[in-house]
Parts: sequence; C-alpha cells; structure tokens
Amino acid sequence: MQDINTSQVKEIPINDLVERARIAQAKYESFTQQQVDKIVRDIGKFVYDNAEALAKMAVEETEMGSYEDKILKNKGKARVIWNNLKDKKSRGVIGEDNETNLVFVAKPMGVVAAVTPVTNPIVTPMCNGMFALKTGNAVIFASHPKAQKCAEYLTSEFMKIVKSHDGPDDLIQVVTNGTVEKTQQLMQSADVVVATGGGAMVKSAYSSGKPSFGVGAGNVPVIIDRNINLKEAVEKIVDGASFDHGIICSHEQFVLAPEENFDQTIELFTNTGKVWFTNDKLQIQNLRDVVFHDGHLNKDVVGKSASDVGKMAGIEIPESARLILLPADGSGTEDVLAKEKLCPVIAIVPYSTFENAVAMAKANLLVEGAGHSAALHSNNDENIQMAGLELPISRLVVNQPSSTTAGGSLTNGFAPTTTLGCGSWGGNSISENLDYKHLMNVSRIGKVIADKEVPSDDEIWA
Repeated sequence: MQDINTSQVKEIPINDLVERARIAQAKYESFTQQQVDKIVRDIGKFVYDNAEALAKMAVEETEMGSYEDKILKNKGKARVIWNNLKDKKSRGVIGEDNETNLVFVAKPMGVVAAVTPVTNPIVTPMCNGMFALKTGNAVIFASHPKAQKCAEYLTSEFMKIVKSHDGPDDLIQVVTNGTVEKTQQLMQSADVVVATGGGAMVKSAYSSGKPSFGVGAGNVPVIIDRNINLKEAVEKIVDGASFDHGIICSHEQFVLAPEENFDQTIELFTNTGKVWFTNDKLQIQNLRDVVFHDGHLNKDVVGKSASDVGKMAGIEIPESARLILLPADGSGTEDVLAKEKLCPVIAIVPYSTFENAVAMAKANLLVEGAGHSAALHSNNDENIQMAGLELPISRLVVNQPSSTTAGGSLTNGFAPTTTLGCGSWGGNSISENLDYKHLMNVSRIGKVIADKEVPSDDEIWA
C-alpha cells in the first residue's frame, strides 16, 4: 500500500466539491445494475484485501483501538456488507407487487454527505460509500480531523476503482483540512446526510435542512438469564466488550447477572485470562475518576487498552488483560459506571428477578443510550420477548457478542452497517440499521387493480 502525503492534497471549496459531485452523479445515474455492482464490490474487496495495512494506518493516525481487531473489523465488515448488497436491486425497476398492482422504481437521491467518525475511520467510509454508490449517488466524505489521512487515502483508492470501471471523475470526494464549519456547509449543500459521530454533529446534521440519518449514544446493558450455559455467555460478552478496545458503540457496557450465580460469573470472567477484576473500593473509585471526569466520559480513555487505562488510574494491569470488570453500586443514576464507556471497562451488578434485571437495564438506557441496543443471553422465549417489549431500544442482540453483531452479521438478520439508528429515543429518523435502501428514492407506478371488489359504505363502517 502506498502512503499518501496529505500536504499535497489540493484543498477544494465546499461549493466546488458539491458542484463536481453533481456533474459526476448525473453521468453515473445512467450506469446499470451490473456496472454499479462491480464498483461497489471492488470497494469492499479493496478494504478486505488491504485489511492489515488499513488497520495499521487507522491505529497510527487516531491512536485508538486494537490493530489486530481492526484487521478483523475491516475484513468482517467488508465481507458481510458486500454479501448483503450483491444480490439486491437498486437501479431501475426493483420490484412489483401483484396484489396492489404497484411497480417500484429506484432513483438516486443525488449527493450524499457522509460524516465519518474517528472511532471507525476505515469501515464507516467504506460502508457509506458502498451504500451511496449502490444506489446511484455521488458521495463526499467529511472525516474527523484525527482521521483525515485515512479518509483521503480511501477516497484516492476508491476513485481508482471507479475509474477502472469507466466511472466519472469526482464521484467520490473528501473534504480536506476539515473543520466543523466546512462540515456544516457540506451538510447544508448536499442532498442527503449520513452523520456517524458525536451527538453535536448528529444534531447539526438534523439542523442542516436536508434529509439526514444519524446515530445516538450507545450504552449496551447485557442481561445473563438463568438456566443457560454461563461459561459460554461470559466468553461471548468478553469477546464483544473487549473488541477494538471497547471503541464500538454497540459493545457490552453493563452486565446484569443472577444474584445466586454472581460470584461464579465473576470467576468465569477472570478464568478467561482476558479479564482483570477488582473489589478494592479505592481502585474502583480511581478507575471511575479516570473514565469519567465530572460525570462525563474522558476522551483520553477512548479506544485505549485495559493496561493503558489502568496506568492512567495508577493501577498496574497486565498487558494480557483485554477487559477491566468492576462491580457497580447500582444502575441508572446510582453509579456513573452505568453510563457509556468507550474503552475496555465494564461494570457488573447482581439481580434478583428477571423483571428486576430488565428494570435496571432500562434505568441505564434512560440515563444514556436510549434507542440504541441491549444484549441478552437466554433460552427463555418469554423473557426474550419481555426484554424486547420493555426496553427502549432499536435492537435486542440475543446470544451473540453485541459489539460485533448488532451492526449485522452472517448469522443474524440485522442489516450489515456501521450506522445504527436509534429512533426517536436517540433523536434519529430511523430505528433500524442504516442500509442502502435509505439512500434511494423509490417511485411507485400504480395501476388499477383488476377485479378489485369495492366495499359498500355499510361494509366499510361495520
């Protein structure tokens, strides 16, 4: 992989970027499904084939996350997103409904402004770029300043792919020397906005005057039900919560374990060899103070290793530990550890009844993370349904590592994505995973339904 000298990248005014994108999109709109799919497939394959180098670039530039896990993330997201997209119709006539006699025609939205976060500087531009191009749009990336190099490199390489398939110049562009003001101007000038980032940026997207798709804060509670394989559940939670140093918004944050199995659950966590646990109240408080400053997440711990977080708290935690487990004083407002921690630190509390567990999970979500996700390890369908009904969430992840499957996997039905909508709870326009379908307009051709029996007024009001 060649390096890219960002000082050599020419800065282009936002208005010019958008105008160039409109010209490119007008040319690209005539591309067939087959032509579009070849480009989209090769973008995903580029990330898959260069997963190691891209992971290295991301860790070096952002100083966040785990190199080994980012390799897995690059490969995994590229694989699952293309697998989901490759057989989907997104150009021209995409379907018919014989019962309603409707014909559905897909049309592009135009220019997509894709605001991408520092926490996922490779897979988020890849994902949103694939969605935008799949549906006939042009896309302009606006990255976090600490991920500018990654965004510019990906844009350059993605455009080489576009050109190799005779696509137009400027179909994929990037804002250089990014600022909040430039990003706001882009969002106001594009046709649709996908904002994956902090709350302020998402709010700005929804205030841009353009159709927007944003995300909400994560803070995933995970309930361990009774009568399950406890060891298996713990191992999945460890895999999920420790992945990429806990930087993923859908990672498990707060474990709720049956009170009679509480000590055994903690022992199973430590027996994995990946978890550091303490009951020492001073150490717990020191870690609280490091992770949260005055009740707010400390940005310096985001995406750092368990050992590095420990050093900040004056605690020696072995390099072999991938996760810090702390007993919390309670849920909701009872302990700041009930809030989102974008680092490999999770809390654990015991519960009495399953209803009690759901209530505590709900309390956490109402403090932070409403609309995002919850996780549950259970074989009890009634309890699974209870959690799904009671919790203010857009997705309940059952018997899976939440961080690596809430955004879609090869073994569940969530749409593969890097942008997880949180509905009205999280101030978002969608309560599902962002998918390619959200970036296309659909025209409906309606014909008379032959032999349709028209009900009488009496039948209508019966």
